[in-house]
Amino acid sequence: MPTSSATPQEQGVTGDPSTSPERLGVLRLLRTRGYRRLLAVRFATQWGDGLFQAALASSVLFNPQRQADPLAVAAGLAVLLLPYSLVSPFAGALLDRWDRRLVLTVANLAKAVLIPLVALLVLAGNQGPPFYVGALVVAGIGRFALAGLSASLPHVVSKRNVVEANTLAVTVGTGMSALGAVSAVGLRHVFGSDDAGSAATMSVSIVGAVVAALIAVRFTRKRLGPDQTDEHPQALIAVARGLFDGARASFATPTVSASFLALGTHRLAFGISTLLTLLLYRYAFIDDGLLKAGLEGIGEALALAALGLVLAAVVTPLLIRRIGRTWTVRAALVAAMISQLAVAALLSMPAVLVGAFVIGLTGQVVKLCTDAAVQSEVRDAALGRVFALYDVVFNVGYVIAVTVTALLSPPDGRTPVLLGAAAGLYVLGYLGHDLLLRRRARA
Repeated sequence: MPTSSATPQEQGVTGDPSTSPERLGVLRLLRTRGYRRLLAVRFATQWGDGLFQAALASSVLFNPQRQADPLAVAAGLAVLLLPYSLVSPFAGALLDRWDRRLVLTVANLAKAVLIPLVALLVLAGNQGPPFYVGALVVAGIGRFALAGLSASLPHVVSKRNVVEANTLAVTVGTGMSALGAVSAVGLRHVFGSDDAGSAATMSVSIVGAVVAALIAVRFTRKRLGPDQTDEHPQALIAVARGLFDGARASFATPTVSASFLALGTHRLAFGISTLLTLLLYRYAFIDDGLLKAGLEGIGEALALAALGLVLAAVVTPLLIRRIGRTWTVRAALVAAMISQLAVAALLSMPAVLVGAFVIGLTGQVVKLCTDAAVQSEVRDAALGRVFALYDVVFNVGYVIAVTVTALLSPPDGRTPVLLGAAAGLYVLGYLGHDLLLRRRARA
């Protein structure tokens, strides 16, 4: 149970057995004031982040004022993902020391100040170091806020509701990111696809940051934790020790380390398929009836991936209850492997769209299982540090996969071999997941 000072009304407790978690599930969660408020912060934050990231990517990849080769695309993706690794070590240490309500408020306000500065650089046609540094800072602050949301969740719901609460929050939150990206596509039709249009589209993401900050500040002080801390008072020592403690806490629990490995192989495979999909839509595919190439085609793929994310929220709890978390992860890895082999064999828009849906679904299933393992099996005082390690390992892997793919891929992205390699990574994830869980059995 969370050790917060929330009143029974804030926690949604009525004393009526008909309102028990087992009876009402998600409905009861949505009646919980603190959980609803945290959801609202997440939705506003992730919608704004999705819009900003899509505007940033489109200004690099689909801007008629410049050509983008695979390495330029990889650089843009690295800007979006590296903050997960650069910020997370500090995030883990600080989120287990600082008032998380203050983190959510200040981080979103800082984004609202910095986004216009990056937009001005886009407007000026500057895609040099200042542009990438500015984008890195904005994305890094966004990552800090998302880590705070994950670490705060156990403080607004009871322990037995963490799995379903996380499933709903992460899945719909990721869907909000996709909606933000789709919103960016629509806004570019309004503002234009040149530098001025990209800057205007990017500026709209300020709305999400401001709304998130206004909602987060309504939590009472320390409502979101941490309740206690064992962090070292010196920040740099705390960071170094935090990563070590996160690794130790993760490896000490075989179900957590096995889930981490499964999700890590998914991130590597996802990095390969992401870059190749962008290149295919930019250079290889052409409009085919209802199916579109270019940025509109990417929008269609994002919409299907978002549909997969939403479906994951429904099927993951059902699968866990029926076959258990272990076999749910493995079934997702097998399905993802099959979809990547199909894309490699067909290399067509319909195959890529189906693959986007399957990867959205299966990747989210694995992520939800991993989050549930961490939030239910790692002690609260170490949650921030485990999530920090989580981000560092998996997003460094994603950036490495994107970079290697950019070096090996032809300019138009037509490379079945690399897509086959992505399928092979899912096989390795399955085998590694089994190996790490056998460690628990031997123990």
